[in-house]
Formats: sequence, structure tokens, C-alpha cells
Amino acid sequence: MSASTPSVGVKRRLWIGRSQNLASGLVSLALTLFGLLVFTFILSRAAPVDPVLQLVGDHASEATYQQARHELGLDQPLPMQFLHYLGRLFQGDLGVSQLTQQPVVSDLMRTFPATIELATCAMFFGAFFGILLAGMAVYKPGSWMDHLARLVSLLGYSVPVFWLGLLGLLLFYATLHWSAGPGRLDDIYTYTMTQNSGFILVDAIRSGDADIIKNAIAHLWLPVAVLALLSMASITRLLRAVMLEETNKEYVILAQAKGASRLRVVVVHVFPNVLGTLITILALSYASLLEGAVLTETVFAWPGLGRYLTSALFASDISAVLGSTLLIGTCFILLNAFADALTKWVDPRTR
Repeated sequence: MSASTPSVGVKRRLWIGRSQNLASGLVSLALTLFGLLVFTFILSRAAPVDPVLQLVGDHASEATYQQARHELGLDQPLPMQFLHYLGRLFQGDLGVSQLTQQPVVSDLMRTFPATIELATCAMFFGAFFGILLAGMAVYKPGSWMDHLARLVSLLGYSVPVFWLGLLGLLLFYATLHWSAGPGRLDDIYTYTMTQNSGFILVDAIRSGDADIIKNAIAHLWLPVAVLALLSMASITRLLRAVMLEETNKEYVILAQAKGASRLRVVVVHVFPNVLGTLITILALSYASLLEGAVLTETVFAWPGLGRYLTSALFASDISAVLGSTLLIGTCFILLNAFADALTKWVDPRTR
């Protein structure tokens, strides 16, 4: 056996360590999800809206009110109510929306794909240009590229998203006619195209109609650009700070002393060492886009989860609000868990 070959005992200890890390991660994930369920249950009971009155109306008799309260299980102790709440969740029952008179699960399955499509497209462009701007800023600190990266970060954090959306509609839709305006498709295509996946761009490509594809892109690009600017600002600012800090470390100074060019230092030495941090930044940015598109979807009349949640809040639709909150929270938790696992895989220092 060569000296470089791990012994059986070392391999066994490595396997046990990895198994323990995996078990610990799964337990942490389960506890976090359970905490989210507890939070949504407490939120449902602390809401200033009486679900019984929403069901029977303000003019119902006391007997009708008490009967409805009993059927909803609200006359039972809180622990029993929580168990019934968990049981309904495991059966996929999030209640019925008072706004649409449809099961909340059906509403979420109808609206969430629109939000995923919008957030994913925005994340793609935001990540591409954000990483590019951060790399340019680190390549020549203090140059016009660095100032451009700072300006983009400042604008993305300072400009209100609803104002930016309204300004975009005024300029590109009402004035220049470069955008198709609010919504996902023109009415003429909405009722003629078969929508199976919930992703309008995918369904448009499947239809094979060039006019529908152009119309879908014309509706999509402006809200994507608004959200991409927000994502790009966050990614640029955080990644630039991390990479500039990395350039001050000894291994970078040593590489420069050996004659490595600035471009090689940034691409070959600095970027791989911040890859784990970049994964976390991208995951948090994507999760923020999934839940932070509320104002953008409202401005552009985009029928996604954000607009659905806004309408539910105005209508005091507790079941819809809680279902949306639970879905968004679960996405946050799962994306964070995925980012942690991916970081450990690409960066051995974090294992």
C-alpha cells in the first residue's frame, strides 16, 4: 500500500463524518421547515380577521356562528388545532381562497409558474452582468469600470422598483412602443394559444407561432429588465467587495510578484476562491426575486404569486396569504439548503 493511499480506517472515518454532516443538515432543514409551519399557524391565529365571519357573514345567527366555528375546529385547544393544521398541509389542503373561491393550492399552481419564469429570466441576466461588472471593477480598481459598477449598485438599491417600472412603461411602452405593455400576452393570443406548462415563453415556443413568441418576449423583457437591475446591483456590490478583499491576501500578492497579469490573478486565482460565496449570493438573490416581485408584478399586471398575494392582502384572504407565505418561506429554506450543499461540493475548505 502506497503512502498516499488512505487506509481503511481513514476511509471509514471520512464516511462516518460525511454521514453525520448529511444527517445534521437534514435535521436542520426539517427543524427550519417545522419552524416555518409554526410561524404560519401562529400568524393565522393572530390575524385580525375572523375566518368564521368570512365564511358565514356578518348577519349570521349565534348558533350558525358557533356551528361553523366547531366545523373549522376553532373551538379546540391550540395544540389540537395545530395538529389538524399539519394534517391538512400533508394532504395538500391549504384551504379555499375567499377571493377566487378556488382551493389555494390550485391558485398557487396557476400563479407561481409566472413568478418563476419572471424571476429566472431576471436572475440569468442579473447574474451574468453582475458577475461581469464585479470582475471588471476588481480588474481595475478606481477606473471607470469600477465607478460604473458602483453606480449600478447605487441605482439598483436606491431607485424604487415601482417607480422604475412605471418609468419603463412610460418610456418603452407609451412613448417608444418597444414593449407590449402589461400582462403576459395580448388578448388575441391569450385565448387562442394552449397554455399547459404555465410558463408563457415555453408554451409560445411549443406553439411554433413566430408572432406569439415575439409577443411573449415583448411582454416579458421590460419587467425582466427591471428585476434584473435589482439583482445585478446586489450581486455586483457583494461580489466586488468579496473579490477586492481576496486580492489583498498573500497568495495573490505572491502570484503578482511572480509576474502573473492582473487578468490572470482575477480569473485564475481570485474567482475560484470566491465561488462558494458567489453561490450563496446567487441563491439569496434568486430567492429575493421570487418573493420580491410583488410590486413589479403589480405594476406590469403580471399574474404571478406577488400579484396574487397583494390581492389577497387587500381582500383579507387569510388562507391565500398563509399559503403564499408558506410557499415563499419554503423556497427560501430549500434554496439556502441547496446553496450550502453546492458550496461544500465546490469548495473543500467548507467541508
